[in-house]
Amino acid sequence: MKISARNVLKGTVKSVTHGAVNSEVVVQLPGGAEVVSIITRTSAENLGLAVGKEVYAVVKASNVMLATD
Repeated sequence: MKISARNVLKGTVKSVTHGAVNSEVVVQLPGGAEVVSIITRTSAENLGLAVGKEVYAVVKASNVMLATD
């Protein structure tokens, strides 16, 4: 796989929750951190996403906001 995005995180699908239109996919990264993605149900099905499958979380954002208390 070649991709221009620099923020590519390899992990394993921890859970997939399908809704009528979208699916919530929780990806567990090495070390235990989790990334949650909301994608269309059709995309989740086309990718064959299931618990235990290795995937790449690709983060492409022009802004990253930080906050403190």
